[in-house]
Amino acid sequence: MAKLTFHGHATCSIEADDGSKLVIDPYFSDNPATKLAVEDVEADFILVTHGHADHVADLIPLAEKTNATVISTFEIAAYMESKGFPASPQHIGGGVQFPFGYVKLTNSPHGGIVQLPGGEAFTSVSAGVLINFASGQRFYHAGDTGLTMDMQLLKGKVDVAMLPIGDRFTMGPEDAVRAVEFIEPEVVIPMHYDTWPLIVQDVGAFKAAVGDRARVEIMMPGDVWEF
Repeated sequence: MAKLTFHGHATCSIEADDGSKLVIDPYFSDNPATKLAVEDVEADFILVTHGHADHVADLIPLAEKTNATVISTFEIAAYMESKGFPASPQHIGGGVQFPFGYVKLTNSPHGGIVQLPGGEAFTSVSAGVLINFASGQRFYHAGDTGLTMDMQLLKGKVDVAMLPIGDRFTMGPEDAVRAVEFIEPEVVIPMHYDTWPLIVQDVGAFKAAVGDRARVEIMMPGDVWEF
């Protein structure tokens, strides 16, 4: 079984069945939802959905510490390669096979600025991440997205979905429920909410609104869940 650890906001770690350690959207040092420091994080692969600071603030420190391969859009991967880090570029709709599984980037409409030193030359679109683990689990991290009709293309292809519910900068709870209807995952993990007052949401109400469409796993920072 894969083991997922939630670090608050949109950041999580996954240990795959083959032992590979993945980190998605590394944001620790300034993340008010976690006390975890970069020094405490291990990674073989770092997956980045987009370049906003609340998703890449610790990308360079974590890459320096671990020498992990960065998986992201072409522009963000090119930026990391220009800094001397190993990276694997891809783009929306494209997939790459890795030892732990197949990673495909999905449409995720959102801002694209890369908030890293000199990153304005590498501005990229935002992405979601669909991982088909070699051991069979199908995992979707939607990134910072609004509701899109493209999500209907994921129907029957996702077991576990991490969806933003914070509103204002991403889908809100109502649209996230609609996304559940589109995707039909077995399990939904809400994210990107309650980090700051601007995105406070009633996660219990979201769970109730999802109803029997899927099982909602409400994870607090530091919680570990196996799937």
